[in-house]
Amino acid sequence: MSKPAVAVVDAKTSGNVGTIARAMKNFGFEDLLLVDPPYLGRDSEAYGFAGHAREDVLPNARELSFDELAAEFHTVGFTAVTNQDATKHVRFPFRTPAELSESLADVESQTAFVFGRERVGLTNDELARIDEVCAIPASEDYPVLNLGQAATVALYELRDLAMNRDQLPEVERHRATEEEIEAFYEHAEEFLDAVDYPEEKRDKTVRMLRRMLGRTHPTGREINTVHGLLRRAENRME
Repeated sequence: MSKPAVAVVDAKTSGNVGTIARAMKNFGFEDLLLVDPPYLGRDSEAYGFAGHAREDVLPNARELSFDELAAEFHTVGFTAVTNQDATKHVRFPFRTPAELSESLADVESQTAFVFGRERVGLTNDELARIDEVCAIPASEDYPVLNLGQAATVALYELRDLAMNRDQLPEVERHRATEEEIEAFYEHAEEFLDAVDYPEEKRDKTVRMLRRMLGRTHPTGREINTVHGLLRRAENRME
């Protein structure tokens, strides 16, 4: 699919638009759509909050009407309030961002993620014209996120739809061989002998070590380091 666009409807604070533009830049999104935006001049808070997105995402934003947005895009509306069931279809059914990332991967239509105004989000009338609903899981006691926060969290979860690579180095982790791991268990048993560990506890202790290493999948270097610790302790006892 082509990269989804991000639409902001009737934002009241230009700083939130700048925050969203910056999150878009962070996670590979490029097309910012604005419905009834606030003042976004170069001297506005938007440019102060946008970081490097002030060079492209923000100045290249396109203003359009909600009618144009609904007609041109497959729309996904974000909302915090989803306390409905199958008898109502304004804010239900909904997906989480993680579920949405998977379901949209094969969608060919141009898609727009739609975020509403700061205080009330998207209205019921607007949501009635939205194709899909998405909600960010949050605390039941206080599930309402700030507009900029909600967009940042959502775009992070949906980054695979826009990013080919991230900045993290590709590091292969090579698990120690079974021979190396078994040699460590033998060394551990010898160490328990050397410290006069209670005979009745040894089998259980070695079994616990085996379970612990079985879960952690240590590398050869990590195993060798623990060998070294045991050898150093043995040398101090001599």
